[in-house]
Amino acid sequence: MALGSGPAGRDGLEPRFGWPLSPRPVVVRPFEAPLGPYGPGHRGVDLAATPGQQVLAAGPGVVVFAGLVAGRPVISIDHDGGLRTTYEPVTPTVPAGTQVWQGQPIGLVLPGHPGCPVEACLHWGVRRGEEYLNPLPLIQTESRIRLKPWTG
Repeated sequence: MALGSGPAGRDGLEPRFGWPLSPRPVVVRPFEAPLGPYGPGHRGVDLAATPGQQVLAAGPGVVVFAGLVAGRPVISIDHDGGLRTTYEPVTPTVPAGTQVWQGQPIGLVLPGHPGCPVEACLHWGVRRGEEYLNPLPLIQTESRIRLKPWTG
């Protein structure tokens, strides 16, 4: 089964996140797994955005970091199952310690992401422990609707 082609990806994780931008963004740079912990790669995906566009929490969790890393503004959210999502470059609108839900605004996209071929890009990454994961297979692409009997 290809990663993300069935109910669970190759890593055993169920699709559980929503897009961190709305409407659904264009992926302008895909995930490229590094060969080792310090090897080259692209440890997330770059999503086309507009400067000032709202960034949304991809899933429920707790903001564990909202500040600068190497001079760039980053937000990190811890989710159940040992997953952490990161978003950059983003001006945070929520502080560390905030409980968030899927789709909640957490910040605003800033222009200036290196290598971005459009006006602004959101770099979105997912980690489980020290392992970087491709976030795209973790996006829920279908909804299940369950109708209950109506006796009206």
